[in-house]
Amino acid sequence: MKVQRIECNPLQENCYVVSDESRECVIIDCGAYYDEECEAIGQYISENNLKPVHLLATHGHLDHNFGNAYVYRTYGLKPEICAEDQDLLEQLPLHARELFGMEITDEQPPIGRLLADGDTITFGSHQFTVVRTPGHSHGSALFYCEAEKTVFTGDTLFRMSIGRTDFPEGSWKEMENSLHRIAELLSQDTTVLPGHGPQTTIADELKYNPYLR
Repeated sequence: MKVQRIECNPLQENCYVVSDESRECVIIDCGAYYDEECEAIGQYISENNLKPVHLLATHGHLDHNFGNAYVYRTYGLKPEICAEDQDLLEQLPLHARELFGMEITDEQPPIGRLLADGDTITFGSHQFTVVRTPGHSHGSALFYCEAEKTVFTGDTLFRMSIGRTDFPEGSWKEMENSLHRIAELLSQDTTVLPGHGPQTTIADELKYNPYLR
């Protein structure tokens, strides 16, 4: 499995293009806001002869979904997100304007598959499992590839930190429960690819992250 990280938008969000030998790929958290970010994603896909088959969102916050319209327009993919964050995604232009003074003029794509805990997402010879981890938002989730010992954590778990819980849809109690679940579910040699910042491992987070110790 090959993972390409493309840093996007003023909030330095990590968009991931994940592919394997089949040339099928998934796009996770397409936060591309500027034209050059969309072009970088498209160029990588084109140069590697990839076929995007899923557009996945770890949660509904705007910095992880700015580029959904581009992906829909270019590849015909609708965003797939946990049902609990459907409203957030549908209100993305409003949140962009009210919270950041940003105008999103592109028509937003309809939401595709509504995900639930335990669902599977397949591409090529690989499979992700959806692991719901509410706390940062009601519908936050991980995409876990057990075969490759790799997990995409969105804004639930960062290197030596965690996502904020002070948004209206956040909950510290839910975040605590989600962190406990992560510690129990994922092996220590799992690579963590977060929504912001550098990658890490479960072992390092259990040892050094004050929220998991």
